[in-house]
This record gives sequence, structure tokens and C-alpha cells, in this order.
Amino acid sequence: MEPIRTLIVDDEPLARDGIRVLLEKDPEIEIVGECADGEQAISAIEESSPDLVFLDVQMPERNGFETLRDLETPPFVVFVTAYDEYAIEAFEVHALDYVLKPFDDARFLAAVARAKREIRQRRDSEFAARVAEMLARREGADRGTREAGGNGERVNGARVHGSPAQDEDGHLRRLVVRRAGRVFFVDVDRIDWFEAADYYVRLHTGDDTHLLRITMKELERALDPGRFIRIHRSHIVRIDVIRELQPCFHGEYVVILDDGTKLPLSRSRRKRLERALGQRL
Repeated sequence: MEPIRTLIVDDEPLARDGIRVLLEKDPEIEIVGECADGEQAISAIEESSPDLVFLDVQMPERNGFETLRDLETPPFVVFVTAYDEYAIEAFEVHALDYVLKPFDDARFLAAVARAKREIRQRRDSEFAARVAEMLARREGADRGTREAGGNGERVNGARVHGSPAQDEDGHLRRLVVRRAGRVFFVDVDRIDWFEAADYYVRLHTGDDTHLLRITMKELERALDPGRFIRIHRSHIVRIDVIRELQPCFHGEYVVILDDGTKLPLSRSRRKRLERALGQRL
């Protein structure tokens, strides 16, 4: 398994020592450097491209937030600091965790475990994306060869078959996901609904689920709006699996799917669902 390349950034030598001692016990972690201030951290990140940075907030010259803002592509970050007033700002810059000093081993190791899960998920998603791109290129090359041979891949100049990942209109046709080291190809026709899950989207196919490294906004744009609809900021559903709309209090509704799943319907998205279903609620 590829190690998680990790950088420690703190202006206090004792703090760096404490973090290093705990990280060195983890065989999945490779410490690629230590820095005492933000300037050193920027140089180290640009040179070594770590997967993960344990970053202090209060440092001389440049604090942790200023350091992140100066990076074009920030790595995953866990803030380790003695100041609790920066917690909200830390999560606004998408920090994985915020650990207060002095911390006990269990609290720190919980942050490490969460970081490792996130990094593995990103690697799996990136790998799956590379596989999908490779398959799309191969399919395109094969199609070009068939068209050159005149075997009917085009009808009146129009392409008959889309790429492996998209249909003729550019909407997603299937997704590539990876789990437990295996690559799965999931047709969107099999997907009942999607839900937001932190930095990912979880797709549901009957009793099975998969995680994708994509935002709900990106996914909504990529799906066929005639077949999928966003009913809530956290949920997108396939229209033909909607079984029932159940009224609740104050004009609210719950969307019930064929398998009994109940999902909230946002008031702001009610009109759009009415148009998709061809009826008023």
C-alpha cells in the first residue's frame, strides 16, 4: 500500500516532536519533513507534494490560514493548535479535523484515522477516474477504426454509440467506482438515489452503496435532467423510482421511493418536482 506522505508544521519544537512520535508508530504514514513556519511549509509542500499536513494556526510571520491561501492546490490538512477560536474558520477552508493542544493520544489518533480514510477514498476515486478515461480513449480509438472500415458505426453522419461514460447528449451513462481494490462499473439506470457525504457523494443501487469523489453540483450537471432530479441539497433521485409523495406538517413533503426509502423534499425544489412528475402537489 502506498504510504501517506505527511508534513508537520509547527513553530514549537516540542509540539513537532510529539506529533512525530505518534505518527512514527503508524506504518501507513511516511513523514516527509518538518517546518517551523509558514514560509518553510509552502516551500516544502511545493517540493514534496505531501498528502497530509498537520498544521499549527498561530505561527510567526504567516499563520496556518495564510499558508493555505498561498497554495495553489492545498493538501489535506489537520489543524493542531492551542486556540479554539479558529475552529469555524478551519472548517471553512475544508480542514479534515481540528485538534486542540494539549491533546491525548486517542484524540490525535482519531484525527489520523479520519485523514487516512479520506486520503484512501480520494486515491480510489482518482484511480477510478483514470480507468474511465483510459476506457473512453480506447473506445474512441476502436470506434474510429470501425468507422474508417465503413462498418456502419455512423448513420447519415451521426454517431450511433456514445462513449462508455456518456450518452449521445453528454449525460452520464455509467460511473466507475473502486472499493476494496476492485473496480466497478455502475450503470446510472441501476442507481436509485444519491446523497451528499462530506467531500463525496454516496450512490445507492438497491442494497448496495458506493462512494464517488464528486460534488452534488457537478453530479447534478452531469446527469440527465429528464431522468434524475435534485429534491434536496443533499439528495438526487431517479424520477422513475419515486413511488409516493407523503405530506407532512406546514406543507412539507417526504419523497418515498420504491424500496421504502424516505427522503425530504425541499420547498425550493417542489415546483421543479411538480414539473418533472407532470402534476401539482
